[in-house]
Amino acid sequence: MKSELKDLHSISALGGLPLEELIGRARILVEAMPYINAFRGATIVIKYGGNAMIDEELKRTVIQDIVLMEHVGMRPVVVHGGGPEISALMKKLGMKPRFVEGQRVTDAETLEVVEMVLAGKLNGEIVNRINHAGGHAVGLSGKDGGLIAARKMSVNDTEKCGSADIGFVGEVEEIRPGIISLLAENQFIPVISPLGVDETGQTFNINADSVAAEIAASLRAVKLILITDVKGIYRESGDESSILPTIRVSEVEDLIKSGIITGGMIPKVRACVKAIMAGVSKTHVLDGSIPHSLLLELFTDRGIGTQIIP
Repeated sequence: MKSELKDLHSISALGGLPLEELIGRARILVEAMPYINAFRGATIVIKYGGNAMIDEELKRTVIQDIVLMEHVGMRPVVVHGGGPEISALMKKLGMKPRFVEGQRVTDAETLEVVEMVLAGKLNGEIVNRINHAGGHAVGLSGKDGGLIAARKMSVNDTEKCGSADIGFVGEVEEIRPGIISLLAENQFIPVISPLGVDETGQTFNINADSVAAEIAASLRAVKLILITDVKGIYRESGDESSILPTIRVSEVEDLIKSGIITGGMIPKVRACVKAIMAGVSKTHVLDGSIPHSLLLELFTDRGIGTQIIP
């Protein structure tokens, strides 16, 4: 009899899971409760990019996280990139991707490919995955409802010691968030591709991190989260034990000058700074290769990645 009671205690009726494991799961839910309460009704902008858009298992976990955010009363807004997919299609079509200072040179032919991938294939795929997982998503580009007013961007080409014309690459001039607010108020998740138009109707390809930051600022979002391919910002390059869990806005430019923040992380961090200066409470750089990185950041005491705060 004692043996039988012991077996009943160690094995639950739910799928044969040990009772200790179920207790552990219950503790996780209890830990998450204050965060669920704090963020109910809050707008959280997520820039979805990197390997988490390519690896099938990571795609699944990111989508689950976004749907769960919706189910517990948050208002997630998703802005996605698509650089690797654009380059892959260009190569299939016999086109050679070119970059100047990290910006894709976008002539008229390249712009067609960009629109095809961003506003077509990727946007539709993300919307479909969210809806299939039980969420309610609607796909948009910055061209819909006049969402993103853009202007042409010019960059300095350090190799040629002068400005370079990189074609139809733009920067955000204004966000008109009415269509996002309308969708969010009706419990839909907006999924936005980073395209915009100028006053003549010309389409521009825009950096997704910048678009996410501008949208977060326009919505006065509680958080801006950038999903990347690194665990955060390291004090020592490549040394994961030296990750900086928190950086203040006042420290950012010094960290750039000292070479701690380098390369492609610079525009991401500056996008975070811009969002904070416009009223966003916190910004985060997360490693999308960690399954459920969004939930770990939002719903646990420890959090992951690097947060950039006022």
